[in-house]
Amino acid sequence: MCRSKDQYVVALCAFCLLAILATPLRAESPEPETAAPLIIAHRGASHDAPENTLASFHLAWQLGADGVEGDFYLTKDCRIVCIHDRTTKRTAGEELAVKTSTFAQLRSLDVGRYKGEKFAGEVIPTLEEVLATVPSGKRIFIEIKCGPEIIPHLKTVLDQSRLKPEQTYVIAFDEDVVAASKKAMPQVKAYWVTGFREDEKDKTWHPTVDEVLATATRCHADGVDVNANRHLVDAEFVRRLREQGLEFHCWTVNERPDAEFFRNLGVDSITTDRPDYIR
Repeated sequence: MCRSKDQYVVALCAFCLLAILATPLRAESPEPETAAPLIIAHRGASHDAPENTLASFHLAWQLGADGVEGDFYLTKDCRIVCIHDRTTKRTAGEELAVKTSTFAQLRSLDVGRYKGEKFAGEVIPTLEEVLATVPSGKRIFIEIKCGPEIIPHLKTVLDQSRLKPEQTYVIAFDEDVVAASKKAMPQVKAYWVTGFREDEKDKTWHPTVDEVLATATRCHADGVDVNANRHLVDAEFVRRLREQGLEFHCWTVNERPDAEFFRNLGVDSITTDRPDYIR
């Protein structure tokens, strides 16, 4: 009788074990992590080096930036040079209007000394020189600060560059520049850049997400690069962008809480003056 009972228990245990083994394991699926955004150095590593100079771009690569952003104008003699302002006064101390000056005139200026004596002698670089600093696998955001007249010259420079199309991006506040870039270089991504302003009367922010989408669609942008405004750019804003197949980039983020906020929104890239700190 005891032996029979033992056999019954053994059989029952074996049955239960087989049932457990036959049941597929259902591990809880972890929540997908938000991918880390690309870190783009604003005018190079401009917190520590003079903006839009070769020193600034080289430092950005040393600090581990995924890409750099630079500002570009067309000179009187049709050279593309890297400078943010319409004139050279702020960075060189001498006022020359970029579009009415020759490359030789602009090149004679010192645009590094204002950041410290160790940067004395830095000059306004050409687009070709900036492109030459970009390592394999890294990126450059080329912000056009003038009008569409620069696009044919930009195309020539990019065609002659060693960089692949997926390493170069054109960005501009001027939607006509974005449209012209996409028409001339459809293989090169172009983003419409915008900031936001608050209406003092009704406290609404513009452009609205509807206005952003309308402009991006009109100029055939691949995405938008927006000012990192936490009052307006939220999950719903980003959802609307993604529904339209648009990439989402933001500028200029220099504080960690802001970086975390936009990372959690799934931003594609963060432009910052401090690439190492924000990473």
